[in-house]
Amino acid sequence: MLDIEVVEIRKITNNSKLRATADLKFNESVVVKGFSVIEGTKGVFVSMPRKIDKDGKWMDILTPTTGLVRDDIENKVLEAYDRETDGVKS
Repeated sequence: MLDIEVVEIRKITNNSKLRATADLKFNESVVVKGFSVIEGTKGVFVSMPRKIDKDGKWMDILTPTTGLVRDDIENKVLEAYDRETDGVKS
């Protein structure tokens, strides 16, 4: 079982589709920064930390190995986002 904790969530208040960024701690030992809460056409979702490579293409820095881990990450981040925004998504 992977222990995941949101250590920081930062709400974004401009007019972009980026709604928040988050940092997560895994198993009390590693902090990964740069998760994003994005407003998509079907609602908010969590994007993994990414960077631009030398060819100008985006690549994920962290890739969950199972759908269950991805779901757990997304649920933790979106719960923290809901608390930060009092459930107001826009």
